[in-house]
Amino acid sequence: MKYTQLGRTGLKVSRLVLGTMNFGPQTDEADSHAIMDAALDAGINFFDTANVYGWGENKGRTEEIIGNWFAQGGDRRDKTVIATKVYGNMGADGEAWPNHDKLSAVNIRRAVDASLKRLRTDHIDLYQFHHIDRATSFDEIWQAIDTLVQQGKVLYAGSSNFPGYKIAQANETAARRGGTIGLVSEQCLYNLAERRAEMEVIPAAQEYGLGVIPWSPLHGGLLGGVIKKEVQGGRRASGRAADALADPAKRAQIQAYEDLLDKHGVEPGEAALAWLLTRPGVTGPIVGPRTADQLASALRAVELELPDELLTGLDEVFPGTGPAPEAFAW
Repeated sequence: MKYTQLGRTGLKVSRLVLGTMNFGPQTDEADSHAIMDAALDAGINFFDTANVYGWGENKGRTEEIIGNWFAQGGDRRDKTVIATKVYGNMGADGEAWPNHDKLSAVNIRRAVDASLKRLRTDHIDLYQFHHIDRATSFDEIWQAIDTLVQQGKVLYAGSSNFPGYKIAQANETAARRGGTIGLVSEQCLYNLAERRAEMEVIPAAQEYGLGVIPWSPLHGGLLGGVIKKEVQGGRRASGRAADALADPAKRAQIQAYEDLLDKHGVEPGEAALAWLLTRPGVTGPIVGPRTADQLASALRAVELELPDELLTGLDEVFPGTGPAPEAFAW
């Protein structure tokens, strides 16, 4: 496994991040524990979750599965950089009681204690804001985080799904307050098929020293050889991938992508991950394996070197938007 520092911090993390969103809803606890053991054995030390994972009436279940894994000992907790998130409504019925969601100081305080209990640990390494909260000032948010850092409950704070201007606003507020390190990472939707983050989010992250953690690196399976699997009678596309393939132009684009990789003898899913590892500012993509075989495929991507000819071809199939303001101005 290869490692890098998380943004401007001294924290060393693996170039692949183990996503746990499937733990509970799609992968049972025993298999989830086996995947985490395999990931740690392979050198992945960066695990990502969220308080809402488990979904519906089972919100929080994913954190509980991880907590039960930590409780097995064997230095599991000490070897793991655990990242979780706050923002979502934790009510099982979908209705949030006032102050039980988003980023008010009272909800942050309540949510972090609940996550610590489920995770069966005394601290969270990276506490991420799952979305922007338009109703809460960053002065209030940083006041809450500063208190948690002083209490030893949180070490670093990160963002997720933030636009570039909110990354700037958050860290300028932190700088003005003094003594607050501010955001150290941004977790955003970024992959070959969805490159809008290159316009402003990633430049903002680089300017302020945030590590970029792409989620959905295969774009819901669209970049994982979906047409090839369909032809071979394997798992059919669903969700975002199925919607995309219903568009003839998008289907032709994905076919061109798969043909290009077939020419180079590279598996699509591994190429999509390896491409992200070449991108400036990227710490590591989040991989969410449902099985041990999917984890093994992701691990191969870390060692995969994409030749310049292939990188050029990928840019031709999936041209980026370009940086701001040049992407929309002269």
